Amino acid sequence: MTVLEPTLLEQGRLYRESGNPSVAARYLAEAAEQAPDSRSVLTELALAHFQSAALGKAEATARRLVELDPSDAFALTLLGRALARQSRHAEAVPYLRLADAMLGTAESAELLATAESRR
Repeated sequence: MTVLEPTLLEQGRLYRESGNPSVAARYLAEAAEQAPDSRSVLTELALAHFQSAALGKAEATARRLVELDPSDAFALTLLGRALARQSRHAEAVPYLRLADAMLGTAESAELLATAESRR
């Protein structure tokens, strides 16, 4: 297992949280190269891509997260949201449906209902 240089993840997270997801993605992509199976790094990277509207990259990273842990409701939601934002609502529905079954929150139900109504 590769030891991740903590500053890359920390810097990426700080840039993302301060509203600069494009810069965050650069740090987090480097962190992901060093630790390609780190779910924490990949989650931050997927969020940075999503927030900077790099939706193809967000989708690919979220898919990797789902591969690593199919029971990760957050990764399922993120994948569904990335697909929906690309107007691929029919593809988003199964992921959002599974996430809603796991979470059962008003937010997850709303995301699912929106995707279902637009497919």
